[in-house]
Amino acid sequence: EDEPPKVERKELPPYLEYAFLGNNREWPVIIAKDLISKEKTNLLNVLKTRKKAIAWKLTNIKGIDPEFCLHKILLEEEHSPKVQSQR
Repeated sequence: EDEPPKVERKELPPYLEYAFLGNNREWPVIIAKDLISKEKTNLLNVLKTRKKAIAWKLTNIKGIDPEFCLHKILLEEEHSPKVQSQR
């Protein structure tokens, strides 16, 4: 099995939480906080079986130039998720 990525865990908005696919708080993923226990278990089981398909780093994404994806996901207090139609 691959070495888990070293990531800096940041404070998340109140509707998100960290979950871990490995032991000792390794292989972190961000999930919705309002999932019930069975939903969390099912989600984590699926993610564990598909762990190799997850691009843990931008450089792991095949076929996408890292310079093309230089945006950031802003997790600021005043940030709220929005769906915008394409122009």
